[in-house]
Amino acid sequence: MLIDLIERLIIVQVTHKSVVLRVLYTFFMAVIISGCEPDNSKNMISFKQDAGLCNFQKGACSNTVDDTELSLRITPWNSPSEKPLALSLNSSVALENVKMRIEGRDMFMGIIPVNLSQETETSYKAPLIYGSCSSGYMVWQAIVSYEQGGVEKFTIFEFLADSEKAR
Repeated sequence: MLIDLIERLIIVQVTHKSVVLRVLYTFFMAVIISGCEPDNSKNMISFKQDAGLCNFQKGACSNTVDDTELSLRITPWNSPSEKPLALSLNSSVALENVKMRIEGRDMFMGIIPVNLSQETETSYKAPLIYGSCSSGYMVWQAIVSYEQGGVEKFTIFEFLADSEKAR
């Protein structure tokens, strides 16, 4: 329908050579063309980081479960997407059957198992890599489960991928 209208305007303009139609045609084309320009303001979006998220720039992130302190550190501190990361997990006491997985907090991005290697009685290390999110603000959860005295326990660390984008 829009194309038919444009064709009719062109035919009338050519046939009658009207100044009013020429002005309307020019205005109409300017409106259509300006609507086709890319929106560059989307590239300028920055996000305010949730206060409860781990900030690895300040150091390790800690959680306490029944008098057992667990701390998580990811390097580099800004935890970039699609780049190799180094993860370290430490506990205040020896734990048994320690497991970890990474999941998206607000959207499903799959379940990423973390292959922890025990370094000492209370410290673990693992390589990590995860995908990027098109929204530009992706919060991940590191879910740590373990046994202590035959009882299974867990804790969750939440952190922002590509945290240099947050303000």
